[in-house]
Amino acid sequence: MFEEHDVVILTNDIPEHGLKAGDVGTIVAVLGDGAAFLIEFMTLGGHTLAVVEIPPSQVRPITDRDMDHARQIDVPA
Repeated sequence: MFEEHDVVILTNDIPEHGLKAGDVGTIVAVLGDGAAFLIEFMTLGGHTLAVVEIPPSQVRPITDRDMDHARQIDVPA
């Protein structure tokens, strides 16, 4: 269903990485024939927040009904 470089939306919070449902990430690797994805989450300024292994059940594709939304976070120096 998903491939490397696809942009996806997180469907649930992952507090240990500071991620919230609705955050947008890019698949950087497909693991185990799609059993999981390595997804990079970045700020709009290009700072990587997290690269996390996530199962397909916790992401969804972007649709025409989605819109961008910004939230501020603390970024490590």
